[in-house]
Amino acid sequence: MNDQDRTPARPLLRRPQDGELIDVAGVEHFFRLTAEHTGGRFAFEEFGLAPGTIGARPHVHDGHDEYFYVLEGELTLHTGDGEVTVGPGHLLAATRGTPHGFRNAGPVPARALCLYTPAGYENYFRDIHAAVSAGAEATDELLAEFRSRYRTSSY
Repeated sequence: MNDQDRTPARPLLRRPQDGELIDVAGVEHFFRLTAEHTGGRFAFEEFGLAPGTIGARPHVHDGHDEYFYVLEGELTLHTGDGEVTVGPGHLLAATRGTPHGFRNAGPVPARALCLYTPAGYENYFRDIHAAVSAGAEATDELLAEFRSRYRTSSY
């Protein structure tokens, strides 16, 4: 057994500026923790949407769960039964197989947190960002193609 094996794991402290910013179709995804930080257990992001921005049209994940927590502004959430507009303190648990989506229909920017479990869906945003940076247009068809790679389908 070497010294590294005997050293207890240490918590990971992230400063407010620590993270990976990925801008996709007008949504600023700021990943504070990714699979690389958590051993694949979960990913954690803060995201922002300007007024009038669609975050994600209704869709379903078969490979991970998402939990949304609103910090500022309002999000209009698709819940599978319709839409509801919510403000700070509201939480949506979009577990596997449940339809969901979100947009900012309000007059001010919205900011929220999202937890993905297990991690990995952050790669979807990396892939879209890379494609758009290389000149692709973020069409519904392109998004659907990338979503299918991550066990996600439109609703």
